[in-house]
Amino acid sequence: MAYGIRLHVWGRHALFTRPELKVERSSYDVMTPSAARGILEAIHWKPAIRWVIDRIHVLEPIRFQSIRRNEVGHKAPAGKIKQAMNRGDLEGLQLLVDEDRQQRASTVLVGPAYVIDAHFELTAKADASDSEGKHLDIFNRRAARGQCFHQPCLGTREFAASFRLLEAGALPSGPSWGELCREGRTTATPAPVRDPDAETPDLGFGTPRDLGFMLWDIDHAAPGRPSLLFRAALSDGVLEVPPPGSPEIKR
Repeated sequence: MAYGIRLHVWGRHALFTRPELKVERSSYDVMTPSAARGILEAIHWKPAIRWVIDRIHVLEPIRFQSIRRNEVGHKAPAGKIKQAMNRGDLEGLQLLVDEDRQQRASTVLVGPAYVIDAHFELTAKADASDSEGKHLDIFNRRAARGQCFHQPCLGTREFAASFRLLEAGALPSGPSWGELCREGRTTATPAPVRDPDAETPDLGFGTPRDLGFMLWDIDHAAPGRPSLLFRAALSDGVLEVPPPGSPEIKR
């Protein structure tokens, strides 16, 4: 049996990197299912449960901005990390930022806001102490209090995500995130409502908009860790996500 939740998330910027553009990073138009799952897991996750994203509601117009950032050019090789773990010291793992700095451009989303519809399922690692009601209560309590194991992010860690649990049957009221940004009130909590400026063909109003192939997740258990993709489309501001095992998911 699946137990569902609804979470409102927003932030100043987002970068949901396309796998084919990893150096000069460019974001998808919409939050990916894997990024949404990462936000939920930051709030509550155990090996006994698996989060499944059902749909993503886009509340703000899709706006891009190009920025340049200083980044480290390389990362520590996995072989050196394993050797250091076996030795029990950190010798040879240091990276000198001043000597390995590169400036790279990124195309990021500006002022995004979403509502995530998701549910969780019990996995084979669940035991007698695990129950659907138990994990649902834990998630709802933590999300309502703003608790998380680590700061959720909108694609990359430098773009932090704010979040709020939406209760079933609650009526949204108040300004949208876009309206607060235009008024300069970026510390206020927005309502989970769609900005009227967002109801355009870009979000699939009038005619569904094809977004092309989008990253669904990465299969870390398979050799080479292949990317799993699906054909994404926006219809009236909503991205429907295929369930695990769906024939719509391609390798």
